[in-house]
Amino acid sequence: MRFDEIDMRILALLQEEGRMTNVELAERVGLTAPPCLRRVRALEQEGVIRGYHAQLEPESLGYNLTVFAMVSLRSQAEADLRAFEELVASIPEVRECHMLNGEIDFILKIVATDLQSFQRLLTTRLTPAPNVEHVKTSLTIRTSKALPGVPVPEA
Repeated sequence: MRFDEIDMRILALLQEEGRMTNVELAERVGLTAPPCLRRVRALEQEGVIRGYHAQLEPESLGYNLTVFAMVSLRSQAEADLRAFEELVASIPEVRECHMLNGEIDFILKIVATDLQSFQRLLTTRLTPAPNVEHVKTSLTIRTSKALPGVPVPEA
């Protein structure tokens, strides 16, 4: 799908503030509401816009700890990789899972209410999982940048 300048502005604005009305979006990109809505629907149907969500404050829901876990597996056979991915998909506290190239097989972003709940997750679900060789963890001290989405280039 080719994007023109208006598509790129639509994407940038929706990524920044997904709750704006179609009328407001249309005004900001220089269109009337009906063609703007058609463009948004086309971007959704093409899968460029995958969804809309509210960005929640973790601490307000009791998630005071963010941990990155570097996981090495014994086997990197496709079935073993999928089994591990299915396991982490079933753990709500695992918010991100990325397969890596190199010494570490996966990096996980995990939220927890406190150190005890994280340790319980680590020792009962993650470390004893089939095919897990070892897990190295790093607790986040401070987050200085956490932007959702991706940079939207100008057309």
